Amino acid sequence: MTSTSRSHRARKIIALSAAGTVLAVGGITTLAAWNDSEWVWGGASSGGDPIGSSEFNVQQNREQAPTAASPWTDHGSMTDAGLMVFSPDAMALTPGDTAYAPVALRTTATSIAGEVTLQGAVDNTNVTTNDPDNLLWDAVRYSVKVTEDATECSAATWADFGDAVVTGATLATGAADAQVLAAEADNIQYYCFQIELPEDAGGANQNSLQGRTIAPAWEFAATSN
Repeated sequence: MTSTSRSHRARKIIALSAAGTVLAVGGITTLAAWNDSEWVWGGASSGGDPIGSSEFNVQQNREQAPTAASPWTDHGSMTDAGLMVFSPDAMALTPGDTAYAPVALRTTATSIAGEVTLQGAVDNTNVTTNDPDNLLWDAVRYSVKVTEDATECSAATWADFGDAVVTGATLATGAADAQVLAAEADNIQYYCFQIELPEDAGGANQNSLQGRTIAPAWEFAATSN
């Protein structure tokens, strides 16, 4: 082999080797690329507070003219219904008698605003009563007034208590109008319930109403806004 042939062969080997090196470098670049990721998350403030849901919670108090500092409680079902005590002597109503009971509603300190509507009464099945054929239930009438001014609920205050919500209705009748509950316990709705056994209750069969007992339970249906 001449020196010229050996020189040409050597240049070819070097060229192939160089080409192989380029291919190798190209392969490394593809398989070992740099990686990077960017993440974001949803918050509710620049301080990093997470997203959350609002709270709507209504509480009740059955004292006479309770204040915001009074003990307010939740009673969200008929099984746990708060007891309104009607007086005077609602255990012994005679035709023409009336009795009164207070209850107040507000939102909690962390609640959004809403409104509340009194529903018609239902029989509290957790209380033992004696009223065959619902004679006393059908005979009794009730009225409700409401005000945002702290006022005791009694016969003496009834005439000027506030606005009428229900007037002389059967127990199953609910209120037509809703009352506003401000956010964060910012207002109180004071209700006064009046129970009446009308003078003409029962008609000719009035005596059949004697010795009976009933336990009406009312729901205040509240909705946030």
